[in-house]
Amino acid sequence: MVNGAIMTLKKFKLSSISGDASFRQYYRKFNTKKNLSSLIVISKKEKKRNLLVYTAINQFLLDHNIRAPRLLAENYKKGFIEIEDFGNITIHNILKKSKKKFHIYKKTVDLLIRLQKIKSRIIKNFYGKSYKLENYSVKNLHKESDLFFDWYLPLIMKKNKALKIKKVLKKELQILYKKLKFKDKIFVHRDFHVSNLMKINSRIGVIDSQDAIIGNPTYDLASLIDDVRIETSNQLKKNIFNYYLNKCPKIYRRKKNEFIHDFNILSVQRNLKIIGIFSRLFKRDKKKQYLKLIPYTWKLLEIRSKDKMFSKINTILNKFIPSKTRAKNKFYAN
Repeated sequence: MVNGAIMTLKKFKLSSISGDASFRQYYRKFNTKKNLSSLIVISKKEKKRNLLVYTAINQFLLDHNIRAPRLLAENYKKGFIEIEDFGNITIHNILKKSKKKFHIYKKTVDLLIRLQKIKSRIIKNFYGKSYKLENYSVKNLHKESDLFFDWYLPLIMKKNKALKIKKVLKKELQILYKKLKFKDKIFVHRDFHVSNLMKINSRIGVIDSQDAIIGNPTYDLASLIDDVRIETSNQLKKNIFNYYLNKCPKIYRRKKNEFIHDFNILSVQRNLKIIGIFSRLFKRDKKKQYLKLIPYTWKLLEIRSKDKMFSKINTILNKFIPSKTRAKNKFYAN
C-alpha cells in the first residue's frame, strides 16, 4: 500500500518530514508556481483511523471554527491523502524559547475551552458516512492503562511477575475509574499537548485529532498541564490550572474538589498509558527516542498520585518499581 502510494506520487516534488508516533508518513509537496506547499500523508497501517477518521475529525473542528488541516485531495484506495500544511512551528517550539510561558499557555487554555464548548457529536467522513463520537468508558480507560502492564512491565521484569502485578493493579484502577465524578459529556481531543498545537499566524491550529472522543472535562487539561514532552515548574502548572478554572463553566469552580479529584485520576491513568506507549514504540517500532521521556513521565505520575486514594497503587508500584528503575531510560528485554 505504501509503495503504491509513493509510486503514484513520484511525479511531484516531495520532501520527507519527521512524523509522529502513529503509523503515518508525512511528505511536504511543493507547488513552486504558487509558492505554496501541502502535506501528503501516507498510512502504513490502520488506514481507516489514520486517514478517514483523521480527516473527518479535522473537518468537524473546522466546522466549529477551530483551525485544523483542510483536506485537499484523497486517494484512500492507495492509502494517502493531501492536507493543508501548517508549517513546522509548534507551540512547543515557541515555549522552549519564550520567557513568557504562562502567556502562551493561556492561549492554549482558551482554545481548549472553545473545543469543550462543542455540542455536536456527529462526524462525517469524505465518503459522506456519518457516525457518533464514542464515549470514554471505563473499558476505554483500562484499554489505555493496560499498555503499561503489557509493554513497560515486560521490559523490566519477568512475564509471570508482570502478569501478577497487572491483575492486582487493575482491580485498584477499576475502583478509581468508577470514582470519577464528572460524566463523559465533553469533546476530548485525547492528545491535547503543545506538540500537537501549531502556530498559524496569530491563531493556533490543532493536529493529530483522530482519537477524539466524548469524555471527562479534566482529560485534555491533564494532557496539557502534565505534558511529558516539556518540563514545567509546579507553579506554572498551578497557574495554568487556575486560569482554566477562572475561564471554564461555573460548575467546575463550584465543584473544584471533585474537579481536582478527576484531574488527578486521569493524569495518573494517562501517564501509565504514556509509559506503555513509549515502551511499545521502543520494543515494537524500534523508536528509541521516546525512552528518554519515561523518567519525567514517572515524576508526573508521582506528583498526581499523592492523594490517599492512590495509596494501594503506590505501595505496589514502590515495591516492584523502585526509583532507580524509574529513572532509567534504557531497557533490555527478558
